Amino acid sequence: MTSDSSHNSRTATNGGALVLVATPIGNLGDMSQRAVDALKEAEIICCEDTRHSGKLLSHFGVSGKKLIVINEHTEYDAREEIVGLVASGKSVALITDAGTPGISDPGERLVVAVVNAGLKVSAIPGPSALTMALVTSGLPTSRFVFEGFLPRSGAERTERLAMATTESRTTIYYEAPHRLIKTLSDLTTACGAVRRVVIARELTKLHEEIWRGTLQDANMHFSETEPRGEFVIILEPAKPPAPPTNDELLDAIRAEIAKGVSRKDSAARVSARFGVAKRTVYELALQLRDDTESST
Repeated sequence: MTSDSSHNSRTATNGGALVLVATPIGNLGDMSQRAVDALKEAEIICCEDTRHSGKLLSHFGVSGKKLIVINEHTEYDAREEIVGLVASGKSVALITDAGTPGISDPGERLVVAVVNAGLKVSAIPGPSALTMALVTSGLPTSRFVFEGFLPRSGAERTERLAMATTESRTTIYYEAPHRLIKTLSDLTTACGAVRRVVIARELTKLHEEIWRGTLQDANMHFSETEPRGEFVIILEPAKPPAPPTNDELLDAIRAEIAKGVSRKDSAARVSARFGVAKRTVYELALQLRDDTESST
């Protein structure tokens, strides 16, 4: 048995674990009893903001816990400490300000570090803005992609927006209120004015709003009011391109033949380019030959 294997078997029985605990995204009534129990049982709780999480913990009667701040600035440097605590047998809970840890929130790098150390990671499922927005959107839910927050500027933002142009799955974005209008404008430029979109904000809260319409309508609607709250943008999948007509395929075959390519190879190239069955294109190529011969 290798040293790694013996380490894994040793740590698997020491009781130590990192437990990701989902917390409410607005309505405290969404906190599960299992989540409360996990926080009460944890010896250490990692959180984004001690003041914010302190109020949550107090509300649910969780007290006397050591709190460690894990946010975008501290997560990388804190990994070694957390791994050490779990390895020593401690139960460490991770919560964020709202929702499920690791989803556009701290947690991803910490989970990787604990897993790579051969230690236990578990989770208490619960509130997540992206799934709530998706299932209430009225857009396809069987296949979707989560993009999180778009880069604020530069080539990476341009590239990510361009991907939405042909994305065949429902796409979900998070956005801050002061960047909502710019993102809607950029999505309209990339995807066209008539692409359907659903915009959700303040989910589970008193002023919850789920708006549905086209990207063009969304630009008009949200530019007339000051956006407030955290937003989830759910974008309709791109419609598949229209299949090529026979005339388009024939023109493409003629262009290949004009280059000196055989009919058989021309059909193969055109088939690959347009995603049409090779047999169908080859029959058109034969038809083109028959037409040519009958005209001579």
